[in-house]
Amino acid sequence: MTFKIGFDNEKYLKEQTAAITERVKQNGQKLYLEFGGKLIFDYHAARCLPGFDPNVKMRLLQMFRDQAEVIICLYAGDVERKKIRADFGTTYDSEVLRLIDEFTSRGLKIAGVVITRFEGQATVQNFRHRLENRGIPVFTHYATKGYPTDVDTIVSEEGYGRNDYIPTTKPIVVVTAPGPGSGKLATCLSQIYHDYRRGIHSGYAKYESFPVWNLPLRHPLNRAYEAATADLGDVNLIDHFHLEAYDEKTVNYNRDLEAFPILKRILQRITGGDAGYKSPTDMGVNRIACGIVDDEVVREASCQEIIRRYFRTSCEVALGQSDEECLQRIGLIMKEMDLLPEYRRVVIPAREAVKEGQARGKGDAGIFTGAAIELPDGTIITGKNSPLLHSASSVVLNAAKVLAHIPDSIDLLPANILQSLSSFKKEILAENKLALNLEETMLALSISAASNPAAAAAVEQLKNLRNCECHLSHIPVPGDEGGFRKLGMNLTCDPVFSSKSLFDE
Repeated sequence: MTFKIGFDNEKYLKEQTAAITERVKQNGQKLYLEFGGKLIFDYHAARCLPGFDPNVKMRLLQMFRDQAEVIICLYAGDVERKKIRADFGTTYDSEVLRLIDEFTSRGLKIAGVVITRFEGQATVQNFRHRLENRGIPVFTHYATKGYPTDVDTIVSEEGYGRNDYIPTTKPIVVVTAPGPGSGKLATCLSQIYHDYRRGIHSGYAKYESFPVWNLPLRHPLNRAYEAATADLGDVNLIDHFHLEAYDEKTVNYNRDLEAFPILKRILQRITGGDAGYKSPTDMGVNRIACGIVDDEVVREASCQEIIRRYFRTSCEVALGQSDEECLQRIGLIMKEMDLLPEYRRVVIPAREAVKEGQARGKGDAGIFTGAAIELPDGTIITGKNSPLLHSASSVVLNAAKVLAHIPDSIDLLPANILQSLSSFKKEILAENKLALNLEETMLALSISAASNPAAAAAVEQLKNLRNCECHLSHIPVPGDEGGFRKLGMNLTCDPVFSSKSLFDE
């Protein structure tokens, strides 16, 4: 048994390329194409749409590389508070560096990085200098004066006129960012304002995967989007502008619907004519639905993603990184869709592993934790912590042994090696926590593979854990969370602390 596929990338690419090509023809000399969501490594889409290539949008852009260049937006406030991209554990400013590397390695030109809503923050200035020292053009935009009601001021030298103009030479300008709330739309509008003052007739369109405009409002794929953006308060709604203009029901979200009348007025004021769009749906060029080849598979995957989001937000609330209101929003979606946390198959086995560890009395300093992994064929593997290994380490070793058909009686990491590593951590590194986390365990396994054929076979199987589901009975330490992330696994955790220590390394 293998992972079920619900999405066809090639079919999607064909339809999406045609849609963008047609939109470019409709928009004069230049089209500012706002890329919503994640342009690369879109793991949310990959989890909801089994078979979706997380980098398919970058593949699409490469088809337009002779016609396109890129502007990357970064909200100054995200730099200052060191906002994290959850699926990588990296800050947004680091993600900008990654984006630049990814674009340039694929032959796409970077027109510049724009710092939005800049207020002179020293941390932002330091990041700007870092980019400029590497030859990356950096521009600054400010909070738009008069926004959203005073269109006369917005479309003037006091409004968009204060912003730096970003020179571009290609007919398609992709405007992207490391995450939401980065100022992409404002950047597009500011550029269009400056273009028209220079006699360049440019237009705007939005390429955003979710919500999917031509799927039902309550489709699990659209509800998964709501769960993913619960921190932003996004709610999917029927696009009443589109319904009135075309007598056709389509789906959009509250922020776009609220902003549309203002956006329309701003575009009319800039261009001196018709805005060109009758609804927020009109602005989009999303063809995600064309790539869905098995709706039932997508529905199930999307329901599972909603449950994952519930667990993630529960842990964030426990850690003080999110608020209860955000969790309540996802909980309401769960209730409306008749979903329970335990519908995730790895949850109960992970909790049962804790009970088994307690019964055996072999925890780490009296602390008992459990973990579970679902293999591609549906087999559930569990692991418990011990004085020498975290439960995350145990479950990965157990899973690798099953995949490599290694008998359970064979130790991949013999006790003397584990004891030696624990002594090293205590005597040399002066650490208090001696059990090996997942990252440490994988390093030890790779070293052992040089002389141990069983370990070598297990290492070879680690790549087959990518996209597997896993659950921990507790909030992981960084070494466990980072290990699962590097293995490409879909991790969830119960919002329970694994120890009484306030600081866990």
